[in-house]
Amino acid sequence: MDRLKAAAQAHNVALDDDDGQFALAMDAADPLGHLRDEFEIPTVGQVTGIAGEQSDALCTYLCGNSLGLLPKRSRRILNEEMDEWAAKGVVGHHRHSKGRPWISYRKLIVEKMAPMFGASPIEIGVMNTLTVNIHLMLAAFYKPTATRNKILIESKAFPSDHYAVESQIQWHNLPADALLLAEPRAGELALRTSDILDLIEQQGSEIAVVMLSGVQYYTGQVFDMETITAAAQAKGCVVGWDLAHAAGNVPLKLHDWNVDFACWCTYKYMNSGPGGISGFFVHDRYAQDTELARLTGWWAHDEETRFEMSNRFVPNRGAAGFEISNTPILTAATLLGSLEVFEQASKESLQEKSLLLTTYLEYLLHRYASQHIRIITPSDSRGAQLSLLFATDKFDAVFKALMSAGVICDERKPNCIRIAPVPLYNTFADVKRCADIIRSTLASR
Repeated sequence: MDRLKAAAQAHNVALDDDDGQFALAMDAADPLGHLRDEFEIPTVGQVTGIAGEQSDALCTYLCGNSLGLLPKRSRRILNEEMDEWAAKGVVGHHRHSKGRPWISYRKLIVEKMAPMFGASPIEIGVMNTLTVNIHLMLAAFYKPTATRNKILIESKAFPSDHYAVESQIQWHNLPADALLLAEPRAGELALRTSDILDLIEQQGSEIAVVMLSGVQYYTGQVFDMETITAAAQAKGCVVGWDLAHAAGNVPLKLHDWNVDFACWCTYKYMNSGPGGISGFFVHDRYAQDTELARLTGWWAHDEETRFEMSNRFVPNRGAAGFEISNTPILTAATLLGSLEVFEQASKESLQEKSLLLTTYLEYLLHRYASQHIRIITPSDSRGAQLSLLFATDKFDAVFKALMSAGVICDERKPNCIRIAPVPLYNTFADVKRCADIIRSTLASR
């Protein structure tokens, strides 16, 4: 907030102006503003299907927490791979006109993705989709015993995580109470770190795996991953993280935090496209652990001897030793395009802009409609998302007004609207327009 006030003073405009001059000044001075041109931004008419004066205007897309926009580079690279397939067929695996032979495509991906996760390339893998990878990681790291067999997740974990963990417990023929749920306190929605730590301290000797979300999908809360990881490992637990809403959103240092494993999708803040390929992390202390039982396949075999077809499995080093099948090039191509955009900005600059955007949105909402909105995302532990609760008699009207105006966000029934200004392509003007529509809708009711 202090930085926003200082910027208003420097630009000689009022932070609480009604004409949007502050937002325009911030966008004009934005060092990351050029990255917006890297993305295809739909028009109002395209996303609403409504014809009118504003139908050709660009929409205000604030839904990167659900599906990121299309990077123009992704379209180009995907088309290049289609052309390569048409022109080369199988030869494209080894001789590629753009210098991207398919046989080693994964290396392009992991080398660009590793810095985003505070990892080395040997610790990063790319395959499948998120829940499949969660199952594969649990197959390797969930080794229940008679006395240590519980998996700790959030009570409000994303349903797919809950289903995956519950089915793993059932697969091992364990009782239902092997699923341990971390609950917020009565009347609260965000989990307190101290409560998670207390639960680990009390039941840690019975917990085999702690698997929480890096960023809670509903509230937008960022968990203290470093502290929780250390506390759980001190009690002998394996620690994995679902980073679906953290990947490409918040700073991560998975290696330094000593995380055992992590998984993430890439179609939200990482913009790989609907159902895009997933990524995963395995700490390099397991890089040469050939005794770690895992589900395997041909692509996990040592790449130097893979084509000898010996049927004697020798795992690749690091995360590559967990990749079961060869890389799906067409889905990896769209991720590669997005990663090239990320390379044009530092993690620090993206985080700085993200915090300014969400703080500006929070400020406007408090100023315009604090009596009608409860912001449940903690101000001291959040990424690009703000989750807003509305009175049930106002919720539907506000969401409908936003979507009808081409302000794209998402709803979680019965009364939550999630808004995510993404620093790669969103602007301060986007935030102002969203807040103005919320204000006018509430005022009209």
